[in-house]
Amino acid sequence: MRMTVNEYLGSAARAARRRMELTQAQVASCMGLATAVYGRIERGYMTPSLLTLMRLCAVLELDANALLGFTSSTPPPWLVSEPAPAHERPAVSRLRPLLQRLPRQQVLALANLADCMLPTREARDPGEPQGTEDS
Repeated sequence: MRMTVNEYLGSAARAARRRMELTQAQVASCMGLATAVYGRIERGYMTPSLLTLMRLCAVLELDANALLGFTSSTPPPWLVSEPAPAHERPAVSRLRPLLQRLPRQQVLALANLADCMLPTREARDPGEPQGTEDS
């Protein structure tokens, strides 16, 4: 699964904070944020507002382009979309970007739900004896 913009920004902010030898609490205080809020930004769970992003850049002495990954001629990894497989149905293509924004636990819960929605082998082939398979 590819990295989201929140994950990329959080990773870049964490690396810059550590280079400056600051704690999350120190950065949060300088930005006027609660430490827990800043922690969610670093973990990629929260998208900062534009004002918060600019404050973060000032505190970490970073350019916004660097924080977002626009430092080379290639686009940042969070911006490059993965092509859908040629055989993928349109509904699955619409679902893919939504799944990429969910936390891992929620994706696993949806996968379990989808498994439960699949028909059992008996429901697919009611006339076929159990225990035999074609593949």
